[in-house]
Amino acid sequence: MSVGSKRSLLRDVSLPSVMAGFITVLVGFASSAVIVFQAAQTVGASQAQIASWMWALGLGMGVTCIGLSLRYRVPVVTAWSTPGAAMLVVGTGAVGYSDAIGAFVLAAVLGMIAGFSGIFARAMRRVPMALASGMLAGVLLRFGLEVFVSMGTQLAMALAMFATWLVGRRLFPRYAVVATLLVGIAVAGGQGLLQLQQVRLEWAVPVFTTPTLSWPAVFSIALPLFVVTMASQNIPGVAVIRACGYDTPVSPVIGWIGVVNTLLAPFGAFGLNLAAITAAICMGREAHEDPARRYTAAVAAGAFYIVVGLFGATVAAVFAAFPRELVACVAGIALFGTIANSLAGALREEADREAALVTFLVTASGLSLAGIGSAFWGLVAGGICLLVLRPRSGRG
Repeated sequence: MSVGSKRSLLRDVSLPSVMAGFITVLVGFASSAVIVFQAAQTVGASQAQIASWMWALGLGMGVTCIGLSLRYRVPVVTAWSTPGAAMLVVGTGAVGYSDAIGAFVLAAVLGMIAGFSGIFARAMRRVPMALASGMLAGVLLRFGLEVFVSMGTQLAMALAMFATWLVGRRLFPRYAVVATLLVGIAVAGGQGLLQLQQVRLEWAVPVFTTPTLSWPAVFSIALPLFVVTMASQNIPGVAVIRACGYDTPVSPVIGWIGVVNTLLAPFGAFGLNLAAITAAICMGREAHEDPARRYTAAVAAGAFYIVVGLFGATVAAVFAAFPRELVACVAGIALFGTIANSLAGALREEADREAALVTFLVTASGLSLAGIGSAFWGLVAGGICLLVLRPRSGRG
């Protein structure tokens, strides 16, 4: 990185953007780390290999977040494939560990090819903005609802956090989410809800496994993992970027994520992809009032992800120490602005309004078919509605 780019980063970074990066990692890790641990155990990983998975995933997410965000000066946030991990838990069959690693490598190579070849970008250009915005709103809806659902179990903490955000939006809007998180931690600590007694400092050590491959691994892991990651993760990830107004070159981004994933797969990086939900945190006004400076939130997230990878189990224990309601509230509140903007974008064009609504509802329903999540099926349902309601929209 040049001296000029260093100065630019130092000028653009702010406390809210750093906190947005932290919240991104907090939400991403706390919401699905357990699934990743289960996936590793399902394919026969030892405790040392599970720590290696966390090292590889943390390093991969960190390198791609930092490198791609600095390269394109837009917030590019990556994540592990949560649907992919869930698929590993339920659908690997009797595949050996080294074969599973080989399948991870193959799926990563396929993702790299789909990116650099332009196939994925050409497919994404056919997705109307109204449908992309409707899908994003549907994906994020449950996070917004969780703020108020949490009041049913932790009223004092959730109400204090919501009130802090409300006052903060009026008096100190740039720091409203920061204050919300701090108040939540203070209330949780006062109520004895922070479980810090199990936290110990432990480094993660990478464990290299020589990849092997079998036909069962190809058909039960590699191909489904590739499809699920592309359909349920990368499509929503690109939709978030587009819905937030950023013009990011999709092909090289997907391609380079595939390169990093391929290199780290032998250490346990089963699936890296564009983030959707956590990316929205770094792309909202809470990260920075100036959209051109929000890339620093993604850079900060990358730095925190690297820390996650290096300390593995220690960071997992720290995140697990936060009560579920605290994580749910800070995530939902941080996404309020993005949810509102997505709904506005989805319903802006009257001709696309019904199709966008269907996309939103199907996505929000949580429908899952053939192992592919509701975000993909929301786009499919919305696209069918467009074809039926506007059969001549593609003609001159």
